[in-house]
Amino acid sequence: MRRTLPLALAATAVAASAMAATAIPASVAAATPDTVRWGPCSEKAASSRLECATLNVPLDYRDPDGRQIEIAISRLASEKPSQRRGVLLTNPGGPGITGLGYPAALAASGLPRKVLDSYDVIGFDPRGVGRSTPVTCDLTPEQQKRGNLPPYAHTAADVAREAGNARTVAEQCASSRTAWMHPHTTTANTARDMDRIRAALGEPKLSYLGASYGTYLGAVYTTMFPGHSDRIVLDSSLGPGGYDVTAMRLFARGLEDRFPDFAAFVAAHPEYGLGTTPKQVTAEFFDLAKRLEAKPVQGYDGNLFRGITFDALYSDANMPQLAKTWQTLDTDRPTPPNPPLPNMENFMSARFSVICGDSRWPETVREYQRNVAIDRLRHPMLGGSSAGIGPCAFWPDKRVEPPVRIGDRGPSNVLMVQNERDPGTPLAGAQKLRRAFGKRATMVTADQGGHGVYPFGANTCANDAVTAFLTTGQRPARDLACAAEPSR
Repeated sequence: MRRTLPLALAATAVAASAMAATAIPASVAAATPDTVRWGPCSEKAASSRLECATLNVPLDYRDPDGRQIEIAISRLASEKPSQRRGVLLTNPGGPGITGLGYPAALAASGLPRKVLDSYDVIGFDPRGVGRSTPVTCDLTPEQQKRGNLPPYAHTAADVAREAGNARTVAEQCASSRTAWMHPHTTTANTARDMDRIRAALGEPKLSYLGASYGTYLGAVYTTMFPGHSDRIVLDSSLGPGGYDVTAMRLFARGLEDRFPDFAAFVAAHPEYGLGTTPKQVTAEFFDLAKRLEAKPVQGYDGNLFRGITFDALYSDANMPQLAKTWQTLDTDRPTPPNPPLPNMENFMSARFSVICGDSRWPETVREYQRNVAIDRLRHPMLGGSSAGIGPCAFWPDKRVEPPVRIGDRGPSNVLMVQNERDPGTPLAGAQKLRRAFGKRATMVTADQGGHGVYPFGANTCANDAVTAFLTTGQRPARDLACAAEPSR
């Protein structure tokens, strides 16, 4: 049977596995737009300090008194009221990922006590996601199994064939029972929802910690609401265009930025039988991909093989298991289980709404064929997939508003933190965002691989810089490069 492509192929949240273990509300308390009434998130979470509530916000902010939708929010309150300085709104990435459990996941993953004391840490399900009036594209199980990147295209004909699947998904989104929501499920409207959350909590400003896609959300928020932005931390950044066609194509570069770390790990462990030099391990990647495309092994085809490799390299901790998976595929032995992801239909539907609605994508098959031909040569590990055609090519032309342009107007209150070898949000994209922010931002880079720095990474130099900014407001005087440190 075919297996679902990894969640990380959509540039997902850091610590998604930690979030999955956090109780998500079975029900939430009602709230008015200017009053939040906190209640327990669920019976299972009764012993947790995490509280939940809902807010009503406009579907269309051009018609604030019109149709309303719900936004589910959560709070991990400071236990030191005398030290509390405000709220820290958080987002784990996506788009399409629930964020209600993220405050608890951050605390469990090492968010420093002085940060937890300084803020009420706030989570939320963005509009269209989870408990916040979810969207759907009525995706079939087979469509969900296809995942979020097109199959690897070796020829122009492969791209043309995939165009039919992409068009079908776009048409389903446009005709689904939540079609009325899709045009309004955008990053700009989620940023407006964030400001409604700030106002409902009675806060003049909010601080923010966003990872992966959450960096673009934070960049859009502080661009649209500079006067309401306090301390803004962007961890593992997309470029200034957000999750657009450029970001999608950068996945291929990200994998090749990151892969040498894995190749060195495998080469240092000859017991895997995958090569004793990085060059041999790299050759094994291409050999396995080719063999699995010709003859899948236990449900793993070449596309899934590329996907699980990309996905696993989000964290150093995954490398031993990835090497074992390669070993089993190489020798046709039983493979480890790869269970389907929960709520995949909503995740994919919300993701399509946001990325297709935020910006314009190429609309002709020929342009995707050209992009694939370029990226397949430039970045052969993943370029034939990440440059391929998806539903955004056939999205309705009408957009509610143009993309938000990220620039240097506003207070100098942004701290960017970034791994040098990040597969999901490569350094090249983060550097473009840094340039777009100009004087508004300072950037800390860490000489390490993986997706996500704070507080999950091992680099104390980078982590300490973020903690200092959140607790004291002090950033490095200039952009800072943190040297490599031993793994924990």
